[in-house]
Order: sequence, then structure tokens, then C-alpha cells
Amino acid sequence: MSTVSELTKAFEKLYRAQPRIYRAPGRVNLIGEHTDYNEGFVMPVAINFSTFVAIGKRDDQVLKIHSDTFKEDATLDLSQPPARKRKHWSDYPVGVAIKLQEAGYAISGADVFVHGEVPLGSGLSSSAALEVSTGLGLMDISAQEIDRLQLAKICQKAENEFVGARTGLMDQFIGCFGKAGNAVMLDCRSLQSQALPIPKQAKLIVCNTMVKHELASNEYNARREECEQGVRVLSQHLPQVKSLRDVSVDDVTRFREELGEVVFKRCRHVTTENDRVRGAADALQRRDLKTFGQLMYKSHESLRDDYEVSCRELDVLVKLAAQIEGVVGARMTGGGFGGCTVNLVAASAVDEFKRAIRDGYAAATQRDPEIYVCTAADGAERIQ
Repeated sequence: MSTVSELTKAFEKLYRAQPRIYRAPGRVNLIGEHTDYNEGFVMPVAINFSTFVAIGKRDDQVLKIHSDTFKEDATLDLSQPPARKRKHWSDYPVGVAIKLQEAGYAISGADVFVHGEVPLGSGLSSSAALEVSTGLGLMDISAQEIDRLQLAKICQKAENEFVGARTGLMDQFIGCFGKAGNAVMLDCRSLQSQALPIPKQAKLIVCNTMVKHELASNEYNARREECEQGVRVLSQHLPQVKSLRDVSVDDVTRFREELGEVVFKRCRHVTTENDRVRGAADALQRRDLKTFGQLMYKSHESLRDDYEVSCRELDVLVKLAAQIEGVVGARMTGGGFGGCTVNLVAASAVDEFKRAIRDGYAAATQRDPEIYVCTAADGAERIQ
């Protein structure tokens, strides 16, 4: 399905009604990984892969959702919402509807048709794209007004409290506030953001390992708990500490013994990564791509060695990229344990990059990667 007209036809065939259509983008994070839930800094980019939802208002309180990806339907009675998730793709849109209701918004029943372009399980935030596009659509057909930041927070709440993934706000924020041609540096404490133009001579290329190791979600929550343990220890000595945002690398090093080696490494990653994001923003403003690329490589090393969320396939892709002429920088992106790398590549080197990655990755892993040349896109919108 490639066009809005095709999505409209599919909706009309299924529901015998005319829809409104909304989209929200996936995202790739240039730098700043596992810092968002520690109130740190991140630098995501909304990308030109979106989740589309066609929505039509119903006269009752029933939410009917069809996914053309899963070829499945899900039904929810908004007057009797479930207390817990089903461990099903529909938990994301259902969770958004429930959390909008809990926040006091009068949500109408709706027929929903979901079409996704964002590769699933790739770390490109297909879940947040589904949440934001659904939330925007449900609010619009229900004639309810909501500001973008509140929408992002409610979508995050759906993922945290209903789905059960303890993610930060980054994915939903960039889904709402993406800006074409730009990365967005977000302060996850103040929620202030700054658009940073991506130089036209550089291309964003995402490489998908085509693996997602089973331990990803459990390990994600474990890393968050380890960071919280670090805060508990550090706050005994430094009363101003409310999150890892409040400590420096020197602070973490000073209390290394009390933290214990594992928690120390987690805290060291977060504090050094915050420094790297600030340095990367400065480099991008100066159009200093060399420094930016070096910070990307350092970020990957820290995620691999201190945060321990990389895997062999991600490491292979980063190592291959580093050997290709014209590559500015490369790193894993997303939660880890599979998924994707993000690469900043000179526009003139894109074809050679794709060839070398395909050949090298297949030789090393016996897998074929998927390679996406991305552009920075705008955030969520109604398109029909």
C-alpha cells in the first residue's frame, strides 16, 4: 500500500465509511542512548517512514482496529476498558485510548485501519509512531483539543503503564515535534528542544541487523533499575541528586566502590553520553562532521562496553562502516540487542556504503541486512 487513496479504499471496503487519515513518523536517534529516562539529553530525527491510521467515528463506545501488517482485528469497549495488556500489537493503540480517557478526554468509539511503513522490531520506534498517530486521530474525530506535548506524554504513559515498557519520552516527543531537515536535541528534564540542521552533504543511513534478541525488553527494564540504584547510592553523598542528570563522570568515578562495578559502568555510560550529546550539538552547529562522527563511535563503544546493550551483529555493522571511505560516523541506535545502526555518510559515498555493508555483513553473519537511506521528516499530522 503506497498511497493515501489506497488506504482510503481499504478502509471503505472494511468499514463502509469515509475515513480521516493521520500519520506519525518513526525515528532514529543520532546520539544519546538510554539517557532519556535518566532526564538527560538525546538527539533524535523523525524519519520518512511513517505509521498511518485511517479513522472513522462510530456512534457507540467501541474501538475496532485492523492492522494490514498483522492481518488481524482487535476490539475494545471504551466503557469497559481492560485493566491489563494482552501482549498483542493492539496494546499500543488500546493503551493510548485508555490513557486519554483517564486524562479526562471524552473519546468517541472509532473504526481504525493501521498501515505501517516503520520496520517492526528494528528500534526505529514503530510503537511510538502507532501511539501518536492513533492519539492524534482519536482526539480529532472526538472534537477534543490537546497540545502536542500533552499528547506525547499520554502516549508515553500508555507504553509505560499499559504496555509495560519503561521507556522515556524521546520517541513520542519526536513523533510529535519532528522537523524536516533537522535533528532535534531534547533536554529530557526541561523538555526544551532545539532544531539542528543536518548538513545536506551528509546522508542518514540506517542498517537493520535483522535480529532482535529475546532478552531485549527484560534487559531494558533491568538497565533502568540499575540506573535508579546508582541514583540511590549517589544521593546519599550528594543530596541534590535526583537522577543521573545531576551527576558528572567525576562524581560517578569518586563513588565507584560503593556503586559496585556493574552499576558504576551503567552510570558512567549515562554521564559520558550526556556529555557526548552536548558536544555533538555543538559540532553540528559548527558543521564539524568529523567531531560529530567521532562522538558517534565513542557512543557505540560506551553502549557496548559500559551499558552492555550491543550484540555481535551491531558490532559487525559498526566495524564495517568504520572501514568505508566517506563514512562520518556509526553507532547502534535504539534499545539494543539487535535492531539497527545509524550511519552518517557523505552523499557521494552512499552507493559504495550500501554495497560494502551488504557484502561484509552477509559474509560475517550469513544474514542479509536491510538498508534504509533516510531523510529527516516532520512530526505527526492529519493528511486527509
